[in-house]
Amino acid sequence: MNKNQNTGFILIVDDNPTNLSVLCEALNSEGLRFRVAVDGESAIAQVERNQPELILLDVQMPGIDGFETCRRLKANPVTENIPIIFTTALADTDSKTKGFSLGAVDYIPKPFAQEEVIARVRVHLQLKQLTESLEQKVSDRTKALQQAQVKLVQQEKLSTLGELIAGIGHEINNPINFISSNIPPLQEYIAAISELILLYQQEYPNPPAKITTAIENLDLDFVLEDIIKILNSLELGSERIRNLSTSLRNFCRSDSDAKISADLHQGIDSTLMILQHRLKANSDRPRIEVIKNYGVLPQVRCYLGQMNQVFMNILANAIDALDEAIMQGKISNIVPQIQITTAIDSEQFAIVRIVDNGIGIPERLKKRLFEPLFTTKTVDKGTGLGLSIAYQIVVEKHKGVLEVNSHSGMGTEFIIKIPT
Repeated sequence: MNKNQNTGFILIVDDNPTNLSVLCEALNSEGLRFRVAVDGESAIAQVERNQPELILLDVQMPGIDGFETCRRLKANPVTENIPIIFTTALADTDSKTKGFSLGAVDYIPKPFAQEEVIARVRVHLQLKQLTESLEQKVSDRTKALQQAQVKLVQQEKLSTLGELIAGIGHEINNPINFISSNIPPLQEYIAAISELILLYQQEYPNPPAKITTAIENLDLDFVLEDIIKILNSLELGSERIRNLSTSLRNFCRSDSDAKISADLHQGIDSTLMILQHRLKANSDRPRIEVIKNYGVLPQVRCYLGQMNQVFMNILANAIDALDEAIMQGKISNIVPQIQITTAIDSEQFAIVRIVDNGIGIPERLKKRLFEPLFTTKTVDKGTGLGLSIAYQIVVEKHKGVLEVNSHSGMGTEFIIKIPT
């Protein structure tokens, strides 16, 4: 260790002027910075205000002794990791054992030998630096592994979803094309048959009793009217299925390798179409009302499939939050609601705000929402990866911003900002 290296400071705790003089001289000779306390209480107060790199702590002092001082420092999460070396004339095994059990890292016996003081101090300063370096490397590696895991999960989700959509699209397209393409000729045939029946009625106004009875049993006029309604319903239903198929394809576009100019409104609408079944009323709550306040947005260069995944995760979370709040009786006498607002700001960022009127998120949890594997849901309902994936897509992939505003009892707002 370099003499001139700034290693913070060392706190010397001793009530004996002679001992203080020897220790100060030893540390000063090595260019080490130090401070002094003459009893346990003042030492604890100093450490809580400004943490030293190392503490040289006398065992026998007035007031609280060194053992109690050590115990209190180790009991405080703020000071528990500061290494403590006892300085004492007590050489018995029981005293040493007690000191180590309280968390001390070493003993320096009295009377002091300056070379020993310096050697032990240098060793423990180096050990502290190595420990901190190792902890930082472990933290960095853990963070890197979590980010890699999030990327793998995201890629796997997109890949799996893409394959699923392709399969569903293939299975839907053939029958829906068959149905929709046959509806127009079927309408023509039924119209022609209806016209033919009317001609028969005009030419033969008095059919035999057998035919009259059959017409009455069939309720011919009602059937002819209802056939038209059924055909219109089939036409509307096939169009809805076609729109759903289009929404699915738009939602999971295979554009992960390159950004494209895209309409974010189309992505939001596609996501809402897919979530339509979850917005409907059920036995526990009324229908969730979606209010869209779309501004004028330009085409945005983005990975649209991934942005749609962001919309999906945030909207699905909003629905989950409303469901849970209503089931637990935490909100009542209100219409569950999600508002989606879009705009362009002065810095040419596309802004998407998604707001629910649920119970909000506690402050202690809000700070951790985007952490990988952190979730407020039960094991069977959440993995803790949805919002971390959304954060990675918006912030890392698009160089944007993802923020959350929430106050207990006042709902939650997610703000997505991406450059155009």
